[in-house]
Amino acid sequence: MGDMGTEAPVGRRLPEEPATVVFTFRVARGREEEFEDWLHGITQANVRRPGSLGSTILRPAGPGGAYHIVVRFSDTQRLASWLESDERAAWLRDVEGLATHEIEHGTGLETWFSLPGTAVKPPPRWKMTVTTFVAVYPLSLLLTWLVVPHIQDWSTPVRALLFPVLLPPVLTYALMPLLSRWLRRWLYPSQG
Repeated sequence: MGDMGTEAPVGRRLPEEPATVVFTFRVARGREEEFEDWLHGITQANVRRPGSLGSTILRPAGPGGAYHIVVRFSDTQRLASWLESDERAAWLRDVEGLATHEIEHGTGLETWFSLPGTAVKPPPRWKMTVTTFVAVYPLSLLLTWLVVPHIQDWSTPVRALLFPVLLPPVLTYALMPLLSRWLRRWLYPSQG
């Protein structure tokens, strides 16, 4: 029997996980329509790139709110290629005056477990999995109890769409930031 470790056999690399980056844009008042046009263009440019897995756009609920754009690539090299490309640099020059932006890198769930203003390593994956389960399971129960009885007559595809539409925003903006603060000592023991 050979070593049961996680190293790849000589000559083979372990597959890399998808890489994610989150952009937050604050659009100048009255320039939302121009920004939407810009956003459509850069999104189309992004999806043409090798390794692009697409993007998710979370628009603000009201005037003055922030746009959050989650961009996914098949691996960190391809994401870095897009982030460092001349094409993307040109798009960013075009948005100057329309919006300001921030960028947050991650390879998946890490974006839910980042500590603002620090360069702390994300917690182990098993801790992220447990924390995510603690958030998702009660939310699933609550949605099943409150919502499902009212949508029994809806078609299966529409019913199936409900959970993916509701869960990510609630997790991203409410539950995961709250849980990561509550469980901070357990998730990041070295940060005490």
